[in-house]
Amino acid sequence: FPPSSPTASSAAGRRSKDCPCAFSTAAQQRSTGDECGPEDPRDEPRHPLSERTLELKASKLEEQVRDLTERYRKALADSENVRRRTQKFVEDAKLFGIQSFCKDLVEVADILEKTTESTERETEPSDPKPTLKKIYEGLSLIEAKLQSVFAKHGLQKMNPVGGKYDPYDHEIVCHVPAEGMQPGTVALVTQDGYKLHGRTIRHAHVGVAVESQE
Repeated sequence: FPPSSPTASSAAGRRSKDCPCAFSTAAQQRSTGDECGPEDPRDEPRHPLSERTLELKASKLEEQVRDLTERYRKALADSENVRRRTQKFVEDAKLFGIQSFCKDLVEVADILEKTTESTERETEPSDPKPTLKKIYEGLSLIEAKLQSVFAKHGLQKMNPVGGKYDPYDHEIVCHVPAEGMQPGTVALVTQDGYKLHGRTIRHAHVGVAVESQE
């Protein structure tokens, strides 16, 4: 064989130097082919949750929803009760804020009533100086006006005579024979009782009829 020429050797050397990518690409292909094996099990898609598991989770969520709903309803009811109690307290404060004042004022009404009755007894139609009569008329007008003011503000005098004895409204101070009256009936009143908007602020002192013992 004829020896290769220096020109051919130098050309081959230049090709090997100029194209290193040919050998590199082939090596990468072999390496890639070697690494390509079965897929990693961790990369496989997970199995979906079973139907039973989903049902259990749904049941728990429904139970939590029911519990929260019940708590909400109870809290709402408690809030409404507090609101009603507060409103009732405010209304009672408006209605009965003058209760102590009324208790003191009815004592003045007692004195005025007794004075009027006393003046009436002492008034004589034949008296040439009708001073007591005028005083009596004036006191009667004042008493009527006072009772009108009482009624305007919800304060009313009881009239228990002839009615059934009620321990919530009356206080027994004596017993009287039941002459033409049912036993247990209020026969007389020694001190008037008063109510403020239906609430008893002073009990009436009464005498109750009882059967006479022979």
